Amino acid sequence: MPSAKILEEKKQIVNQMTDRLKSKSGVFVNYKGITVIEDTEMRVKLREAGVDYSVIRNRLMKFAVKNVGFDSLESMLVGTTSLATSNDDPIAPARIIKEYADKLPEYFEIKAGFMDGKVLSVDEVNAIASIPALPVLQAQFLGTLLAPITSLAVVLKAAAEKGGGVVEAEVPASEAPATEEKTEEASAAEAPKAEASEAPAAEAAETPAENA
Repeated sequence: MPSAKILEEKKQIVNQMTDRLKSKSGVFVNYKGITVIEDTEMRVKLREAGVDYSVIRNRLMKFAVKNVGFDSLESMLVGTTSLATSNDDPIAPARIIKEYADKLPEYFEIKAGFMDGKVLSVDEVNAIASIPALPVLQAQFLGTLLAPITSLAVVLKAAAEKGGGVVEAEVPASEAPATEEKTEEASAAEAPKAEASEAPAAEAAETPAENA
């Protein structure tokens, strides 16, 4: 019969597993056959994405799934089982695990998953895995928000550049009134000369009439 110390240790393990099942998302994996190199590589990616990954004991996990109402997961807790969970990026566990399940189909497979308190089938986990990573989604969302502003900036820039061209083209036209004024002034200055030249001609025309 297990000692009180062993029972207490197992109880703590079950409590830890129960807490992990309360994460935003998680994926159960059959990792049988994965090599040390492949496992190490995958763990690095999971860790960089903020995903907790560890091998679990099926017998103790069965108590944990019942604690959170995931009874339907009990049937898949056979053979080798590991669990990847995340509270940061809910898509990360499914995305990275699926990457290796596709790469190593003969001995690495998804058993099931969960998200926000709901059990997920293998097909549902695969569907979620196709969603872009959180940073990518954030960038896409930000891009959507900035799109109208960016478009407006482009339009304003184009209008400003076009306006600058029109202003430059209109500079000579703006000087036109000054040119017209100079022409009028020149005409006014020449008018007296014309009148003065006409006066002697008029007098000359009148002289013969007086002599007659």
